[in-house]
Amino acid sequence: MTPEENRPLTPKRILVAGIGNIFFGDDAFGVEVVQALYQRVLPEGVAVKDFGIRGFDLACALTDGYETVILVDAVALGEPPGTLFVIEPERTGCQPPGLWETGLEPHSLHPMKVMELAQALGNEISPVLLVGCEPACLGSEHEEVFGLSQTVAAAIPKAVGLIESLVEQLVRQPGPAGGASINIKLWSDSISGSI
Repeated sequence: MTPEENRPLTPKRILVAGIGNIFFGDDAFGVEVVQALYQRVLPEGVAVKDFGIRGFDLACALTDGYETVILVDAVALGEPPGTLFVIEPERTGCQPPGLWETGLEPHSLHPMKVMELAQALGNEISPVLLVGCEPACLGSEHEEVFGLSQTVAAAIPKAVGLIESLVEQLVRQPGPAGGASINIKLWSDSISGSI
């Protein structure tokens, strides 16, 4: 056996992070997907966490040495509601501001702002993939909307399957599980279409 074959296999550390505000309708998509993933069996080394609107906690997790972080969130890109996306955010566009200049708001969590905060903390951030769903109905600080729209709720099982597929690809990939080296392209699918 070669030294590489004799070396014990350690599981890849992958974080699936659900984000969103449960009082803002479809913004709770990431939180609801994570709740569904808690019921699934995922490979060793894969952590699933509900971050809600806790941006500072998520920023710390981005610098915690995960090989890949999969963020799950509502993403408004102008597509039909329920459309799912896999996006690899440009980390080069994140300019690390001063620690208190990130503009995080207490009742919202924007992934790029969290990445900026993570960089401001001074550590290397993990590669990030974003699994998003086009929302149909979002609330605001002035108008709370409880529960997901039917269209976005119907996208949850597909999102769970998509995340399981991404995790499987990341776990099987030799070497570090960085998003840049995995064979993933921008993907979108309307819930009324087929995968």
